[in-house]
Formats: sequence, C-alpha cells, structure tokens
Amino acid sequence: MLLRKRNYRFAFFVAFRYLFSKKKQNAINVISFIATGGVCLGTLALVCVLSVFNGFESLVEDMFASFDPDLKIEAVKGKTFSIDNADFERIREMDDVVCFSKVLEDNALIAYKNRQTPVVVKGVDKNYLKAVCVDSIMYDGQFLVHDRISHYAVIGVGLACQLNVGLQFADALKIFVPKRTSKINVLAPEKSFNQQNVLISGIYSVQENELDNKYLFVDIELARSLFERDSTEVSAIELKVEPKKTVAVQARIKQLLGEDFSVKNKYEQQADFFRIMQIEKWITFLILSLILLVATFNIIGSLSMLIIDKKDDIATLHKMGASQQLIRTIFLCEGWLISITGAVVGLILGVLLCLSQQYFGWLKMEGGYVVDVYPVIVKFGDILLIFSTVVALGFCAACYPVRYLRKKILTQ
Repeated sequence: MLLRKRNYRFAFFVAFRYLFSKKKQNAINVISFIATGGVCLGTLALVCVLSVFNGFESLVEDMFASFDPDLKIEAVKGKTFSIDNADFERIREMDDVVCFSKVLEDNALIAYKNRQTPVVVKGVDKNYLKAVCVDSIMYDGQFLVHDRISHYAVIGVGLACQLNVGLQFADALKIFVPKRTSKINVLAPEKSFNQQNVLISGIYSVQENELDNKYLFVDIELARSLFERDSTEVSAIELKVEPKKTVAVQARIKQLLGEDFSVKNKYEQQADFFRIMQIEKWITFLILSLILLVATFNIIGSLSMLIIDKKDDIATLHKMGASQQLIRTIFLCEGWLISITGAVVGLILGVLLCLSQQYFGWLKMEGGYVVDVYPVIVKFGDILLIFSTVVALGFCAACYPVRYLRKKILTQ
C-alpha cells in the first residue's frame, strides 16, 4: 500500500513537471495551452448556462409562490368533494396549519358588452387572503370579492385586456354557467344558464399568460349559487403552513386522507411547468457537455505529442526499474492535470462572472420582460456536477494515447 502511494506521488510529480516544463518542440506547449483553454471555456459556459437556468427557475418559483398556496388538497376523482367529516376538522386544527381556506372553482363564460371569453371562476372564502400572498400580485385596485352591498370580482390582467374592461367602468361583468339541475330549454336557451352580474374591484397580474388569462375570483357563496353546490362542497382546500413544515404536514395529511385525495406542494401544483424547465436545463447541459467532449480531444493530441517528445525519458525510466503501470499512470495524470487545470480555472471564472452579473447586472434583457437583467443563481451541486463531468471526460480522453504508449513504445 505504501509503495503504491509513493508510485502515485512520483507519477503526479513527473506529470506536473511535464505539464509546466519547456518541451523540445514549442508546438507541444501551444497544443497543451489550447487543450487547457478549451476545457476552461467549456467549463465556464456550463457554469454560466446552468446558473442562468437556476435564476429563471427561481424567478418563476417566486411568481407562482404569490399565487399558489403552500399545500393544496384536491379529490383524485371528480370536480368537488365534501368537507363535512372529521378528517378535515383535524387538518384545520393541526398546529402547523396557519390558514385553512375553502375554494370552489369551475368553468364559466364571462361577457362584457359585445365581448366574451371562457374562464375559470374561482370562489374563495375570507381566509383566502391569509393563505396566499394576494397583495403582491395585484396590478390595480384591491382584492375584494364582496361587501355588505354587492358582489365583486377580481380579474386577470390578460382577461381585462381581452374584454377591454377596467375598474372605473360602470357596466357590470356578466357570468354565465350552465344549470346542473335542469334541462336545456330550447325555446328560451338563456334560461338554461345561471347568470350573475359583478363589478370589477381589482386586476391581478402573475406575469404568466396562462394564469393571467384564466381566473376570475369571486366570493365562494356566489360561486356556490352559480354552480349549484351546497355549503359543504369544495373543489380544493388551500393551506398555509408554518415555514419549513410543509413536507411534514403534507405527509401527515396524505396519511390521514388516503389515496382518494391528492396533496400538492408549490412545485407539484405547477409540475408540468417546472418539469419542462428541468428538461430544457439538462438537455442544454448535455449539448454543452458534447461540445466540451470535442474540446477534450485536444488532450489526445497534446498527450500523443508529449509521449513522442518524451520517448527517451520513458526508455530511461523503464531501464531504471519503472513498471509499465507507473509510466502509464504518469501520462494519465498528465491528462488529468490538463483537464483539472482547465476545469478549476473555468469554474473560478464562471462563478466570478455569475456573481458579478448577480450583483451588478451587466447583461440586460430588452423587450419588456419580468426582469431587466438576466437572473443567475450559482448552486454548489451544479459546480460539483460540472467538475465531475470535466474530470471524467479528461480521463476518457487520456486513455487513448496511453494505450498507444503501451502498444508502441513500452513493448519496444
């Protein structure tokens, strides 16, 4: 074991000297520098691209965090379910549950003057303002769904633009929902719909088109009247829980309610969106890794020329008692040193570039996006993955010229 350890130290020492010492042919130095530079640039690109993806993911997470609750309970089958049982009372009384909000939503048609569009009417109770950070998404007006006089609605900014409706408009917004408990009247089709007029009290904006063009918030009692549901029926329960208790509370509720209900956290509520972002991130990582693989081919050329340049040294070492394994290890270490040097320099430059973008915002985004500069977040896990990938590619690139060394030189 001690002899093997000394052999590795010797191999590393010789490889280090070969890397930084002057060669007989100056072209070898140039090729080694190009190989290290290629690995450095590839590593830098990986750090920057993955950090930008992390920044956009965090940005989207913050956008949805203002709209989605910490936990959302829905029935696996059917649109609605009854909360008139002891299980939901236990959930309401859990110590880590800060807010218990009832929600009833379904499809409807809204119309304003000669314009109309389908929406999802979402009826919320008085606890909804505590369950979700609504104030942060209000674009204009306030989140008010009823008072002592009348019912109101809060509409998405996309829907407001489609209908050309605003807060100061005197005409009411009309909501149409097909009746569940009666047949369609062919002679008077308008009587086949439950209808309600509401005034707009606020306009929200999540800055995500699907959400801004989808929901119309009303009072849950109004929603029950429109959808002909009783006071115990809801389509979802939205919960706000104590910080850092989401996972534990989610597990307890799943165990309590069983397989008939789904309990989703913020990520799971927007699972498709985050899954697409992750797919895009790792496909980009794969493409850049392939480019990095091409860059590591320079290591093959550098090691091949170095082996030819050091042919006499190899023969001397072999005659002095150095084993074939030791000589192969020297040049494997040489390839590793080239890749590790490029990886370390690339990681340092990439992290510094990302941190400077994070704090100073050198790169701007034009075109009216949510943010003015490219968001970046450097994650340690990404750094470790990139370093491991570069080292693995460097090892693979070094194996080929070392095989040549064993077949052509050590056998002579």
